Amino acid sequence: MYDSFDKEHLKKLIHLHNRKEITQAVKTSLPADLAELFSELSEKDQKYLFELLPPDLSTKVFEFLDSSTQQEILKLLSISQVTHLLNAISPDDRTAFLEKLPPKSLNDYLILLTPSEQSVALKLLGYPENSVGRLMTPDFLAVRKEWSVKQVLDYIRAYGHDSETINLIYVVDEKGKLLDDIKIKEFLFVPPTYKVADLMDNSFAALCVTDDQEVAINTFKKNNRGALPVIDSQGILKGIVTIDDVLFVAEEEDTEDIQKIGGVEALEDPYMEAPLFRLIQKRAFWLVILFVGELFTASAMTFFEEDIAKAVALALFVPLIISSGGNSGSQASSLIIRAMALGEINLKDWWKVMGRELISGLLLGSILAIIGFVRIGIWTLFTDVYGPHWLLLGLTVSLSLIGVVTWGTIMGSMLPILIKRLGGDPALSSAPFVATLVDVSGIIIYFSLAVLILKGVLL
Repeated sequence: MYDSFDKEHLKKLIHLHNRKEITQAVKTSLPADLAELFSELSEKDQKYLFELLPPDLSTKVFEFLDSSTQQEILKLLSISQVTHLLNAISPDDRTAFLEKLPPKSLNDYLILLTPSEQSVALKLLGYPENSVGRLMTPDFLAVRKEWSVKQVLDYIRAYGHDSETINLIYVVDEKGKLLDDIKIKEFLFVPPTYKVADLMDNSFAALCVTDDQEVAINTFKKNNRGALPVIDSQGILKGIVTIDDVLFVAEEEDTEDIQKIGGVEALEDPYMEAPLFRLIQKRAFWLVILFVGELFTASAMTFFEEDIAKAVALALFVPLIISSGGNSGSQASSLIIRAMALGEINLKDWWKVMGRELISGLLLGSILAIIGFVRIGIWTLFTDVYGPHWLLLGLTVSLSLIGVVTWGTIMGSMLPILIKRLGGDPALSSAPFVATLVDVSGIIIYFSLAVLILKGVLL
């Protein structure tokens, strides 16, 4: 039975070095809860607690720790403890840890593995970075279609303990080629004399070792499975990927997309662990790009300098116009990027998206245009800042808002689709990037309409 985890109480026990009560408390604690506790302890207390954990529990806790905490823990332990831990953790979790290490540390840890575990580790690390091969574990159960149900159940009892999961049993031929996967419950409700072939429907979903990890995320979403088999180009079963590893990758992908949407290059490390120089480097690139983009806005303003000098009131609405366009573009890009990430929009839907956003932009622009016109009218009742031609000025601002908001909405919705079509990441069409692009075009739209409407009156 699991009791509520009292983290603060356990912290006090650790501080008091109450071995007896700590040992008792960790027996009823979940590995994930203990892993969360480790990140809040000093190095001294981390070492003390880790050495009190039973071997099986310490292995499970280690698998839940983030990479930096894992490295800290290993530095605190003896060589024999590190050797046991690295050989005991599951291959997929070990790969996730090892692939983030610098070459020297990687070699130091690899030599601590047994020959068989070292072979597995090197094989998994040999797959391309961010591929499904890096996520999979070779610990699975595979049976032959000629076997009886009794043979399968006996095999599970004998070897299932070392498998990552026994929810699904994989059927292979004599060469190891994947033929099918069968849920464990199917074996439990048929006579023991049934053959595996009798339970097969030859319908299964599988990943390829070279698939991108994003493919794994989408495949899991479609198939609602706790694990998926991984095959090579010849269809040979190489391993399995479980949902827990895919959820972790999905979190990383979402974090990366959010950072890109904010106009920042994706960080490989958690924020507090990223070196300050690298943090500045990641942010500086896009800031420079956006700054250069805004220089074009200044250039556009210079082009209309004479018009501004003749009608100073026009300059008062520049921030209003360009911010409205940037905001509408940012809204549209955020909606489309997320819809594409969820598979709600495909490249072939671009025409439908443009139609919807065109209507949305016109309506949203009209709403802002009405508010802007009313605002100018109200101000005219109390001040003469807009002069006798305030109606024409209000019309200019209103039409500009409709044009800029519509343009911003279309740009914000089409850029992610265009970038995807060119083979890039839609998240690169970040909100700051869209806003900067719309700022320049917004100035041109605003002053072009002003020249058209106010020529001969104010200009």
